[in-house]
Amino acid sequence: MNRRLYLPSLLSVAVSSVLLAAPVWSDWPEFRGPTQNGVLQAVDLPLEWDEEKNVRWFAQTNGLGWSSPVISGNKIYITTAIQDVSAKSPDPLAGAQKLVLECYNAENGARLFSKTIFEQPEDAPSIHKKNSHASPTPIVDGDRLYLHFGHQGTACTDLDGNIIWTNRDHVYPPTHGNGGSPILVRDKLILTCDGGDKPYTLALDKMTGKEIWKTPRDIACDKPFSFCTPQLINVDGVEQIVSPGSNIVQSLDPKTGKVLWYVTYEGFSVIPRPVYHQGLVYISTGYMTPTILAIDPTGSGNVTQTHLRWSCRGGAPNTPSFVPFQDQILTVSDSGIAASVDAKTGKENWKKRIGGNYSASLMLLGDKLLMQSETGEAIVYRVGEALEELHRNQLPGRIFATYAVIGKDWIIRTEKGLYRIGQ
Repeated sequence: MNRRLYLPSLLSVAVSSVLLAAPVWSDWPEFRGPTQNGVLQAVDLPLEWDEEKNVRWFAQTNGLGWSSPVISGNKIYITTAIQDVSAKSPDPLAGAQKLVLECYNAENGARLFSKTIFEQPEDAPSIHKKNSHASPTPIVDGDRLYLHFGHQGTACTDLDGNIIWTNRDHVYPPTHGNGGSPILVRDKLILTCDGGDKPYTLALDKMTGKEIWKTPRDIACDKPFSFCTPQLINVDGVEQIVSPGSNIVQSLDPKTGKVLWYVTYEGFSVIPRPVYHQGLVYISTGYMTPTILAIDPTGSGNVTQTHLRWSCRGGAPNTPSFVPFQDQILTVSDSGIAASVDAKTGKENWKKRIGGNYSASLMLLGDKLLMQSETGEAIVYRVGEALEELHRNQLPGRIFATYAVIGKDWIIRTEKGLYRIGQ
């Protein structure tokens, strides 16, 4: 492993914007962190870095994966896919793959283990060139890890990577590969199975991996594939799982999978995770023309005509998840248009073309907005009546994964490795 050392060195469910002011975390359990929306307390995290500046260590990783890092104590976990030596294609995304869990020491970047969870066969369906075979982010919960590899299967391990259970029953024809990350709701692991045919949301028993419920999308769609991470919310004391897919977003009862309400639209390949803020649910409708929808989650049945509060196209993303900030929803489109809209009305506050291409989800540190481009450049802005650019930070290689945080340091995953960025 190529490693350079420089300086010595709760999982809580985000059910409303009340959780925006969170403590400094020692654990980063899932996609977008403990608040599940990328919003961080205004702690003293570094705002400037490059390949050497503020780098505590760099650890080279194996294979390729776009899952975000998760952290438990002094250990960092990622999933990755490593082309098997038996693969017949020179394309690293093609052919047989080992689907792997890797663990790194957070203090010095040393790799602690690399364990194969599944073997993907030579004739597995091809994926999009921007995707990986290990894109869903794991979940760490107590002494267990939950790993999802889309149509290739789901697994639970202990913190040393020893397999506790696997479930490969839910095989579906993928389009472009896998993407949506799972979530935990008490005793259930919730994930979306939005492939090329008969899409659905699924709940597995987190202790055994057995199916508890399965809810179909139940809507006609020419392109049913999507890659969205569900979101748990709490509305007047009632828990709901907001699960967007192609042409429809459903709210489900986490106990039974029953559909509580739904909204229909035109859109497929939906990726951004929903945000719940100031009593409204915000989603993006996906390709071909992404639109942000603001939905009042207090209805029942088909609420498309009654509870859709506003829609907005300016700056709407296909891929990066947005963040709430005060009375605003902040977004960046895949093609580099940043925007702020009023959370209650959808009125555009400002819009700015910043250039570049974006897949990683937005991070908000107090009033500092971080946008990570696919080419390794991170731009830091101060959010006010407009965007004030503060810093541009470049790391080598592509970056599609969203950041994690340990203490007052960033953990950033590139296509080649992990960086710990700290002052």
